[in-house]
Amino acid sequence: MTELFPPIHGMEWTAKELFVYPNEFIYWSIQIVMYPYMTGLVAGAFVLSSLYHVFGQEDLKDMAKFSLVFSLALLPVAALPLLLHLQQPLRAMNPLLTPHFTSAIAAFGIVFSTYGLIVISEIWFVYRQYFVEQTIALKGATGFADSLKRITYLILTLGAFDVSDEAVAKDHKAVKILAAIGIPVACFLHGYAGFIFGSVKANALWMSPLMPVIFIMSAVVSGIALCMITYIAIMEWKKFQAILAKGRGDDSVKMIGGAEIDVISKSSKYLLGFLVAAISLELLDLIFRGYTAMKSWDILRSVMYGKDFINIFLLQYGLGNLVPFVLLLMPRLTIKRTVVALVLVLFGVFMMRWNVVIGGQAFSLSFSGYMHYHLPIIPHNLETYKEGLLGALTVIISPYVLFWAINKIVPSLKYS
Repeated sequence: MTELFPPIHGMEWTAKELFVYPNEFIYWSIQIVMYPYMTGLVAGAFVLSSLYHVFGQEDLKDMAKFSLVFSLALLPVAALPLLLHLQQPLRAMNPLLTPHFTSAIAAFGIVFSTYGLIVISEIWFVYRQYFVEQTIALKGATGFADSLKRITYLILTLGAFDVSDEAVAKDHKAVKILAAIGIPVACFLHGYAGFIFGSVKANALWMSPLMPVIFIMSAVVSGIALCMITYIAIMEWKKFQAILAKGRGDDSVKMIGGAEIDVISKSSKYLLGFLVAAISLELLDLIFRGYTAMKSWDILRSVMYGKDFINIFLLQYGLGNLVPFVLLLMPRLTIKRTVVALVLVLFGVFMMRWNVVIGGQAFSLSFSGYMHYHLPIIPHNLETYKEGLLGALTVIISPYVLFWAINKIVPSLKYS
């Protein structure tokens, strides 16, 4: 027998305790955790690339070029969690097609489009000379694949074939200007996600003017960490491939040194700086809430120091912040220790997003009951796939697929 009414969104993964209103559920699930997490990675990756393009950190040159292209791969995936979460996904294009500033969601169209144009334009100026060189090198191509590549590079040049020193210098100047403009836009792209949460007056945990700033700082931390760990993994894999080729007697293969510890060490210093700022802001917000002790503080305290104590203080602050902070501060930094610290940093930022989104819905508006979120592991319908573990893994894997495709055209790594 078919059901007359479809199940309420959130009913499948919400467990209730004590007095909870009948129409209350955990409506915002794992995909709304992934949304600010992915937008934060976009902003952080762009900030890392700007350390070279704007501030002239020459030792981060290769890392900066890589993180810029990786930021482009992350950009379309940033909106994927919202698309999966929507009950009417065909309406997803409305904020992009009709952007305006009358609401935070509608303003997303302007910010997202502007940031996308900045990133694409900056990548074009960075690799314009390469596009021209490849067009000339493939001029006599006869095979279908090479002919297709030449047409692709010819289109990407946009008719600008001047590669003189003066023209290249103008490209570098344009990159610097775009990167400088892109930093506040990237921060605003993620800060507005924090603004959405911080402006929800009906929720005592989210309503804080520090929320956008906390989101921005943790975004930079997660973006830098993801770019570093991806860079290390790719370079070490290329090194391993070169060693295997040499072992087979292929002398034409150039040996690769893998991830350079000097680059990783320099990047780690910036990561530590942003990590300290992010932790300080989160602790300041926590102390402020306790000091002001509004009427909702009793239920918030029971959630933070009781129901979610392990998630907040052990997993987020302890394992995700304190442990990697100590690992990166220890002398004689190694690649292996850095990788462990970076994984923990990414986990800590994810737990921060989890505690804000899920923890913010953990208490009933009656202030007398609680709700618990059970992540669907094995899906049994489309909704439990989208709002479950497999849906989150789909979001995580997608930028790597896009990056692989983009890197076939744009050499974002030193050895390509």
